[in-house]
Amino acid sequence: MADAASSLAPQPSGATGVLVLADGTVVWGMGFGAEGAHVGEVCFNTAMTGYQEVMTDPSYAAQIVTFTFPHIGNVGVNDEDLEAQVDGAVGCVVREAVTEPSNFRSQGTFGAWLASKGKIGLSGVDTRALTRRIRLSGAPNAVIAHNADGKFDIPALLKRAQEWPGLEGMDLARVVTRSASEDWQGGVWTLGKGYARSPRAKRPHVVAIDYGAKDNIFRNLDKAGAHVTVVPAQTSLDEVLALKPDGVFLSNGPGDPAATGIYAVPVIQGLLERDVPLFGICLGHQMLGLAAGAKTVKMHQGHRGANHPVKRLEDGVVEITSMNHGFAVDNATLPEGVVETHVSLFDGSNCGIAITGKRAFGVQYHPEASPGPMDSFYLFERFVGMLG
Repeated sequence: MADAASSLAPQPSGATGVLVLADGTVVWGMGFGAEGAHVGEVCFNTAMTGYQEVMTDPSYAAQIVTFTFPHIGNVGVNDEDLEAQVDGAVGCVVREAVTEPSNFRSQGTFGAWLASKGKIGLSGVDTRALTRRIRLSGAPNAVIAHNADGKFDIPALLKRAQEWPGLEGMDLARVVTRSASEDWQGGVWTLGKGYARSPRAKRPHVVAIDYGAKDNIFRNLDKAGAHVTVVPAQTSLDEVLALKPDGVFLSNGPGDPAATGIYAVPVIQGLLERDVPLFGICLGHQMLGLAAGAKTVKMHQGHRGANHPVKRLEDGVVEITSMNHGFAVDNATLPEGVVETHVSLFDGSNCGIAITGKRAFGVQYHPEASPGPMDSFYLFERFVGMLG
């Protein structure tokens, strides 16, 4: 139904949804989920599974996810596959209309669930053409809108897309972080058993700073043998140290790391000075890089999917990883004493660092997966193994 290459395309008969890009491109389709309009950055995700986890990943805050896999929503939704209770993606764009769910775990339809979360869906779109456009021109700002009567004020939607400032300079961690500390309970999920229960035995204590974390991170830290306390993004150095951590975890999250780093980097630097073991992923990895003296950059299109090959430089092993990021540590700015440990085999961008003389490392990808492969679970074990 939609032509992602056309500009100011006329509305097809029956269209109830639209994506209006800041450059004037209008992509029509069938709306589902919540009605209304949301502004955000349009990205694409290549994962074939895990759409509910993607839509509830706080790292997607203020983003509109284009799914390249054509059949999204067809296995329904369930309460176990939520990654966070806070806002993640504001909407999604899919190729095929969402059918009735066909899965024994389903507790409801994708469309009804999106509506309950205030998220907008747009189906009937040529997602291949839209993805190619993003790859060529970069991730655009846009407004996604759904109205059952098919009435839209396109000039007003275009104006809104053009006036939105974009993700650069935007601190979203403070928006999606939890408001209070939490003693984390529960391990990873298995079919037929649900989520594991945390053992009561004394374990190394990890304080996890929540910049927009996925719950599966904490489950994997628990599986690796840690007791986890989760704290809000703006927790001070003194407050972190008062919890007497054996190590500190720096979580994933949305927005510009340089903006979040204004309050987060001094805390991380204080932890480095005290030689507290640190492990960061995604946004946490980027802020560890900033704390060590590197810089971050906005990527052309970002990396989002569950099939990204990353080379581990110490031994040449290639890990297939889950990724979701639009910013990266600029490997050309790594200072002396910061070692690059992993690189993307797609574009050579930085995917891991370690700080010489410190028990501190980070990776750009998501070793907790959900969705995605579990090639990188060893990183949780490596971190917890430092804490003895």
